[in-house]
This record gives sequence, C-alpha cells and structure tokens, in this order.
Amino acid sequence: MAESGFDAAVDAFLTHAAIERGLAPRTIEAYGRDLARLAGYLAEAGVTRLRELRHEHLTGFVHALEADGLSARSRARALVATRRMLRHAGAGEALAADPTRGLVAPRLERRLPRVLRPDESAALIEAAGGDTPLDLRDRAMLELLYGSGLRVSELISLVLGAVDRRAGLLRVMGKGSRERVVPMGEPALAALDDYLADGRPALLRPARGVVDCVFLSRRGTGMTRQNFFQRLKAIARRAGIPAQRVSPHVLRHAFATDLLEGGADLRAVQSMLGHSDLSTTQIYTHVSRGRLRKTVEERHPRGAGR
Repeated sequence: MAESGFDAAVDAFLTHAAIERGLAPRTIEAYGRDLARLAGYLAEAGVTRLRELRHEHLTGFVHALEADGLSARSRARALVATRRMLRHAGAGEALAADPTRGLVAPRLERRLPRVLRPDESAALIEAAGGDTPLDLRDRAMLELLYGSGLRVSELISLVLGAVDRRAGLLRVMGKGSRERVVPMGEPALAALDDYLADGRPALLRPARGVVDCVFLSRRGTGMTRQNFFQRLKAIARRAGIPAQRVSPHVLRHAFATDLLEGGADLRAVQSMLGHSDLSTTQIYTHVSRGRLRKTVEERHPRGAGR
C-alpha cells in the first residue's frame, strides 16, 4: 500500500494512541498487529486508500480472521482497533457511509477469574516467610499484591518516592499512565517496613549507582516480571498449592473477591483496582456468588455435598 494511503492512517492512529491517549505499550502492539492484518487483507482486495473502503471489505476481513482460527476475543479486539483507527482518520467524512455500521462483534464468553480461597492466600504468604533479604522482599511483594490489589507491572515499577509509609498509602501508575492512590493494610505495611529496613539495603549494589525501584533482584537491579513469576511459583509449591493455580493476577483477583465478600462497596473496589469501567469490576460479584453457592452446596444440610 502507498504510504500516502491506508498505511499513513494506521501510523497516525498508533502514534495518537500512544502519545495522546497514553494506551499501554502492549495494547499499541496488539492494535498494530490487528491493523497490519487488515492492511494485508485490503491490499489483496486492491484497497489502498480510505475512500475505497466499503462495508463488504470489513465483513470479509472479519470472516477471514475467523477462518484463520483467531479467538473471539482477538477478533473483537481487531474490530475495536479498526473502528478507532477509522474514527481517528475521519473516515466518516471521507466516506459516503460508515463501513463499520452493522458489523457485529463476536460473542465473548464471560470468563470468571481464578481466585484463591482466603486460607490459600494466607498460606501462600506464610510460605514466603524467612529472614533473608530475598525472603523479606518476596513476602512484602505478596502482601502488596494481595493486600492492595496491584498489577504485577505496577508492583515491579513501584519507586521509593511513591511509598507514604506514615499514611499507609501507595501512589501507583496504572494502565494508560493513570495514577491512583491505594491503601496498604497493616500486614502489608509491616512487611514493607521489614524489607526496606533489612532486605533492600542488603540487595543494593553501590557500583550500579542510584536505583529507585522499591523491589530489587539479587543483582541489585529492579525486579522483572519473569523473576517474580519464578519466585511465586516456587513459593506456591512450598505452600502446597499447585503452581498453575497461582499468578500475580490471581492474587489481585483474590484481593477484589475477598473485599466484596467482606462487604466492600463496588465503587471503592473499582477505585482501588484502577478499573476505568465499573463493568470490569462487576465480574467479581459473579465470583463471589459462585463461591457462596459452593459453600451452601458443601456445608448446608440440604446441600448436594451433604
């Protein structure tokens, strides 16, 4: 395709999404892949400019994605990327009719997040106990994941200046570069204090200069997602929990579910999780109901398990 045509519109949209809208790098990469697929499909159809785009081209593109075996979720994301790119490019003004009108997004199954029971979350944190610098670090990281509902990316990018130990608050940079303030419970604050006092100083390497990250690797650099995933799997095995059931996001799910079951307001949980849309948070109400039903079935005299 000519650079002055469709490709230019895609490049302009991705730049806008990254710089002006502040979308996460992974989202930008996914949109780029989706729109590259669209560009390839349109090239084969002989479409090189926006004004040549028609509804039947996009319908054919959606069918092609399904034929290629893409999941419903991936196809839905490709449609979102297409709609947003065309809107940004002003396709509504350049075209006589909106080519996306009437396109139906694939039906998505509502996936309930995996969660740990409160006793399993407690066992996982206890399994991270110990007095070595790495043990103190791991326990503090687990306490913050479960006690504050952080994403793993937020956890490993946490900097010293974002920690208000006196107020028990964290300033977190979330998705889309949106900042929020989240509270720390007493166990998380105590674990973080222990790590900052006795763990982090031992992990610092003066030769590396100033390192602002709160959580450090044994080499004195900031923790990576991969490093923490490996540590978490090992801790799960020590706790007697199958490693495949545990991930940083599972602890974030457990945080939300246990809060709601404890009577927390849905809007408050949304704020702490950093969800821009309340419907994203509402999925945890379904998890809570599912867990309550299981409890009735297993423990009530008239339950199926009795």
